[in-house]
Amino acid sequence: MASDQIIQVARLRKRFDDREVLKGVDLAVERGMVTTIIGGSGSGKSVLVKHIIGLLKADEGQVLFEGEDITPLGPRKLADVRRNFGMLFQHSALFDSMTVEENVAFPLVEHTRLPAKRIREIVADKLALLGLSGIEPLFPSALSGGMRKRVGLARSIVLNPKVIIYDEPTTGLDPIMTFNVDQMVREMQEKLKVTSIVISHDMASTFRVSDRIAMIHDGRIVEYGTPDEFQASANPVVRRFLDVATAAPRASTGGAP
Repeated sequence: MASDQIIQVARLRKRFDDREVLKGVDLAVERGMVTTIIGGSGSGKSVLVKHIIGLLKADEGQVLFEGEDITPLGPRKLADVRRNFGMLFQHSALFDSMTVEENVAFPLVEHTRLPAKRIREIVADKLALLGLSGIEPLFPSALSGGMRKRVGLARSIVLNPKVIIYDEPTTGLDPIMTFNVDQMVREMQEKLKVTSIVISHDMASTFRVSDRIAMIHDGRIVEYGTPDEFQASANPVVRRFLDVATAAPRASTGGAP
């Protein structure tokens, strides 16, 4: 089934003081797919995503969500747009003083007037979807790293967003945990039929989870395509990034330096 474009970024420019971070970014995010944005440190990945969810205002250009340009919207209308987005932060960002149930329920308490009983039911449903039934009374300190990631994801989907954003979800994780997080991203894609945007620098993970990959370099998108198209790219910037990202560390030969 052909997909349409849920998000369109056109000629986006953003400057901070004397530094221009985004220099005319064009990007289309296709509905129902996992699009991963890669690039070096300071390349503008997070700045781009903050524009997509309306946390930053562009100096020039447009960000369209379902055909509506969100760049001129005021705070109230932007808040309504943001409810279409769920975000899993790099370190889950759970509240240590709250139980799992309270953490997951937080967006419902803040943004709806649902009765407490209904909120508990929704929280239980989202936790069950992620294989976490029965952990509602626990505090984050009692959870493993993988469980905290899943609780963070449960909180991000509790308002039934159309788009889930994963901010460097595998940073600092061992290979097995990274693989488990990748599986979680794909599981949510299949179960919820949502659109996902992943910010990443982990190329092995990127190739496992992505339907589309966009590389940002020097403030512009320099490559966009499927994982196969990306790996076959002749773009020298892409080739160097891939070569460095996938290079095996050189073994020590021992002896005196």
